[in-house]
Parts: sequence; structure tokens; C-alpha cells
Amino acid sequence: MLLDIAEIAIRACFNGTRYPGPDVARLPERLRQPCGAFVTLHVDGHLNGCIGNIESTEAVGACVAKLAIQAAFDDPRLPELRREDLAGLHLEVSLLSPRTAVPAGTRAELIDHLTPRVHGLILSGDSRRAVFLPSVWSQLPKPDEFVDRLLEKAGLPTTFWSPDMRAEVFTTQSFTRRLT
Repeated sequence: MLLDIAEIAIRACFNGTRYPGPDVARLPERLRQPCGAFVTLHVDGHLNGCIGNIESTEAVGACVAKLAIQAAFDDPRLPELRREDLAGLHLEVSLLSPRTAVPAGTRAELIDHLTPRVHGLILSGDSRRAVFLPSVWSQLPKPDEFVDRLLEKAGLPTTFWSPDMRAEVFTTQSFTRRLT
């Protein structure tokens, strides 16, 4: 159902309308609950948008509609989705588990607590924060490289480490499909 919501939201924009999201009262109970979520778009195997929130106060069903539109048209790092991209569009909705703080007094301590391909990671330090979903392990399978790229995403040098660094891990439940 979340994939349907995301697809309807994106297609509505191409049809010149703005999908207001589903009627939350009619959603199954699980989709009426707040939950951190991300919508990721790939076109012909290339990342074309990824927008999400780590936590939310609104129903995940409504949130996914907004995130899908943002991922398609408002991700500042990537080009807007074009109508012709729909034929090669692969849609992914990821729901985040609650976060768990892990020791990060040193980089080595953090890496010892990471489980590749399972954990997503949020790093916070020096007033900056960045997040990688567990799916990023497929492109960055080595823990050192995973942490390096996340530090860079946060705008920090890969050599940066502070005793005040905070790290949180989470897992995701992901749903995917290729549009037809």
C-alpha cells in the first residue's frame, strides 16, 4: 500500500495535480502510526532521489506521499524526475526501526558495533548530522568506507572524530517495485 501511495503521488504531479495523500482515517492501523521513513528512486539503476525523515509525528501513510513527491522533484543533489523516466523507475519505501545509540568514543569503537548490510547509521558531530540507510552497504561494503562517506555527507573531513560524536543505528523494513 505504501508503494501505491508513493506511485500515485508521483504520477499525480505528472498529470498536473497535487495528490493530497491518502485519507488517513481509512488506512490500516499500522499506516496511521508515525514512523521514520525514506522514499528512494532509481532510474535505470541510477539514484534519482532519496528523501526521508528519521522520525515523524504524522501517519506514515501520509508522510510517504509527501516524501515521494520530494524525492522525485525536490532532492537538491539530483535531477528532477522526468515523465520519460517513469518507464525505468524503481521505487523503494523504507520504514525505520527505533534508533539505538552505540558507543562512538573512537572510530574503531563505532566500527566494532556496526553490522554491515543490517544497520543504517546516523552520525552527529560538530553541529552536523548525516544518515545512511542499510541499503547503502551495497555500494559501500567496507565499514571504514561507509563511515568515511557518511562523514563527507555530513560535511566533515574523513579524519574528523570528536569525543562528542554521537552514533545511532537502526534497521529498515523496505518495500520495492519497478513501475510499469
